[in-house]
Amino acid sequence: MATSQDDKGLTLTVLGSGTMGIAIMGGVMSSLADAKLKSTLNSSDSPSPPALRNFIACDAFPSAEANVRTALGHYNFPLATLTNANLRGVQAGDIILLSCKPHVYQDILGEAGMRDALRGKLLISILAGVKQEQIEAFLYPDGAPADACRVVRVMPNTASFVRESMSVIQKTAPPLSAAQHELVTFIFNAIGRTVTLPAAQMDVSTALCGSGPAFFALMLEAAADGAVAMGLPRAEAQLMAAQTMRGTTGLVLNGEHPAILRDKVSTPGGCTIGGLLVLEEGTVRGAVARAIREATVVASQLGQGAQNVNGTRK
Repeated sequence: MATSQDDKGLTLTVLGSGTMGIAIMGGVMSSLADAKLKSTLNSSDSPSPPALRNFIACDAFPSAEANVRTALGHYNFPLATLTNANLRGVQAGDIILLSCKPHVYQDILGEAGMRDALRGKLLISILAGVKQEQIEAFLYPDGAPADACRVVRVMPNTASFVRESMSVIQKTAPPLSAAQHELVTFIFNAIGRTVTLPAAQMDVSTALCGSGPAFFALMLEAAADGAVAMGLPRAEAQLMAAQTMRGTTGLVLNGEHPAILRDKVSTPGGCTIGGLLVLEEGTVRGAVARAIREATVVASQLGQGAQNVNGTRK
């Protein structure tokens, strides 16, 4: 993939500069700044980041420009903000991030001249429920030409805002080039962790990673409620529950199996095993598993509302 204007580097254009769009741009800028600092300190073991240098934030609402500047203006990167000028943003970009509301993507990609502006570029979609094939069929109803843009579907979650997202990258066929794959993984590693999975597993990934924060937040709130019922102040109970959950996930991410971790804490006759038995009697395990299954079914139906009647370009 060639760089924009050669030595000026690549440009990331974001179509939809709301919470997720800003979070992703901020993560990328922060990662690039960190990499630059390590390079300055002559850290030879740090891999070279991709040649991303410039950012364009597009949105339909004028207020988004101020939001973008407030959130990202302190980073020392060229940043342009555009209102109702998606085509200009795409024409100037090399990597296009589609982060609008799922039901308006056809209005954006259906704009006159947009298909030509996307030619040969990388289009990354984070739209919930909108399949990669839907976007490709909308852009190229008669089949993709040789210079068509490459569409990649990625499912991040709301923890992107604190750079703790779990993002799932859909495998593409044919595979992305090495440079394109590097760009996609760098962008989403900048806001957390990534895995790459086949298209058939994207709906369950949406349920687990996209809906998961809500499920885990409910469990955290319930734990805090129990502590409040036993006398802890609400603020302290919530902080303690959140940090305990965070520490537990840190142990698991460090290689500890959840079952072994649970067993380590369950001393004979202790309070932990007593509490665990109450959870098992309440079928918490089954209820959580069923929630993931139900969310998967719903996720498989989300994209249907984003299609028009005949599934082609307007």
